Amino acid sequence: MATMESLIGLVNRIQRACTALGDHGGGDTSFSSLWDALPSVAVVGGQSSGKSSVLESIVGRDFLPRGSGIVTRRPLVLQLYKVDDGQQDYAEFSHLPRRKFSDFAMVRKEIQDETDRVTGKSKQISPVPIHLSIYSPNVVNLTLIDLPGLTKVAVEGQPESIVQDIENMVRSYVEKPNSIILAISPANQDIATSDAIKLAREVDPSGIFCLLLITVIDIWCFDKVRSDG
Repeated sequence: MATMESLIGLVNRIQRACTALGDHGGGDTSFSSLWDALPSVAVVGGQSSGKSSVLESIVGRDFLPRGSGIVTRRPLVLQLYKVDDGQQDYAEFSHLPRRKFSDFAMVRKEIQDETDRVTGKSKQISPVPIHLSIYSPNVVNLTLIDLPGLTKVAVEGQPESIVQDIENMVRSYVEKPNSIILAISPANQDIATSDAIKLAREVDPSGIFCLLLITVIDIWCFDKVRSDG
């Protein structure tokens, strides 16, 4: 177990070094092959599938922007580092290397501000990732990539190509050879129509590198009880 934790910690440090060198995944850089060779967990789901709640449960902190429609408009590369018991949780962004965030409400605000800086205050998306590191005694060493939610239709203010643009961006991460897919599907949606599961099956037909997580079971139970009368 200790050996595995050390290995994951080493991968996190290499990914951090890649970021400093301009290799951030999902892009075409001269160092991209190194990032692509490293393992990571790509979190995939439709809009309002519960991705944010899952990530916040893993971290044990509320730190992600919330809202309707496309909230995640840039990939968020989330690197978790376990620190010794008793140490305070804090976060760092690669674009603000000298600043530590202990107030996670400010982490949420910075994610939103940094998203707007690249995409503008619009409903556009960008493949340029945000890199966030969180240090806490309550996490395990792990890299998770939160991707924009898959959607079926463009809404007002979005180009008609947004559906395909998001799918292409998600595929650029999940099709990496060492990527593990964490497919998020809400319990109140038919699994047969789940965009996340459909994409995961196309990329990994055997299911060896895919995990399925069912969310919002409480809402599903409430709806079922109400419908059963």
